Amino acid sequence: MSGPIIVTLCILLLIAYVFDLTSARTKIPSVILLLLLGWIVRQISVLLRIPIPDLTPLLPILGSVGLVLIVLEGALELELDESKASVLKKSFIVSFIPIIVFAFLVAYIFHYVERVPFKNCLASVIPFSVISSAIAIPTVKYLAASNREFVVYESSFSDILGVVFFNFVAFNTNFGVHSFGIFVLQLIVVTVISFIATIGLSILLNKIDHHIKFAPIVLLVILIYEVSKAYNLPALIFILSFGIFLGNLDELKRFKWIQKLHPQELDKEAHKFKEIVVEATFLIRALFFLLFGYLIETAEILNTETLVWAVGIVAAIFLIRAAVLKLVKVPISPLLFIAPRGLVTILLFFSIPAAQKIPMVNRSLVIQVIILSVLVMMFAMMSIKKEPVIVEAEEKPE
Repeated sequence: MSGPIIVTLCILLLIAYVFDLTSARTKIPSVILLLLLGWIVRQISVLLRIPIPDLTPLLPILGSVGLVLIVLEGALELELDESKASVLKKSFIVSFIPIIVFAFLVAYIFHYVERVPFKNCLASVIPFSVISSAIAIPTVKYLAASNREFVVYESSFSDILGVVFFNFVAFNTNFGVHSFGIFVLQLIVVTVISFIATIGLSILLNKIDHHIKFAPIVLLVILIYEVSKAYNLPALIFILSFGIFLGNLDELKRFKWIQKLHPQELDKEAHKFKEIVVEATFLIRALFFLLFGYLIETAEILNTETLVWAVGIVAAIFLIRAAVLKLVKVPISPLLFIAPRGLVTILLFFSIPAAQKIPMVNRSLVIQVIILSVLVMMFAMMSIKKEPVIVEAEEKPE
């Protein structure tokens, strides 16, 4: 039985690789094709009556690992210097304001219509406010450098802020001085953990001379993330910090204490580590969306009861986004349309405490919002002329 499963997985992942290769020409996001492929596999398995166990429990596991790797991959791409201050500030604002405005606006509408506690509505709609870096970052890799950079910053911030906001709302029974005090304490704790763990992992990356050295680092990163998350700490801050640190050793080596880490040797290892992360991210992301597509029921896509709400939510996403982009004086096109919902939306939806779930927010609504937001991005990208991509020459090692 294991033989056919392995063959099927290999074929599906190779097809996913083809989707990734051709996405630049077709301008069809690979996630749409992966979801469709997963759904087709489901129909074939039902038609041929192939017994397949319930794979739903695997989705949050793949999602959590995928989120860590995707944010880490994005962070390794980011460059920090004085010239980046403006894009950092603008991308933070464009990620933060829409999350807050959208969440409170839609939560109030649901609260008014459903007559359920506002807190429950807020916890249920926050997942829809988060941009999926798993979809956004791969989509913009062929755009101009300035747009790529903005999307990487913005979607990474969106993931972190969305998860932090969700945890604060979902896992606090009331909001007062005590709750905000605990939240500030959590930020301080995760900042300290991030600093210590980043230095420790960097030393290990530089010192391990065994032929297997990157796998333990990746496993430790995931372990620290999961342990921090278990204590409701904003663990993605650690992932972002670690990635930015390794990706900016050239900028940081002017500090004396960095010299103790031998930045030149560490930088070489960091480049190899980045290659491993990119490869692993592709595999986990492909498996996640293939599995999610497989688990989609056709009736959930065609559910007319939630479709009107899904269209309204997607419209609100882009209207709020357009206003904020105009506010911070960022070019509307093509950034307006790069706001897909995906992996984080699914993870947070599954994380909503049972007592706080509302009938309006169900699997159908989540699936429809994800598909509609990605389709908007896809058609917009198809209508945009290819931007010139400037490839910077790599510095030769001294």
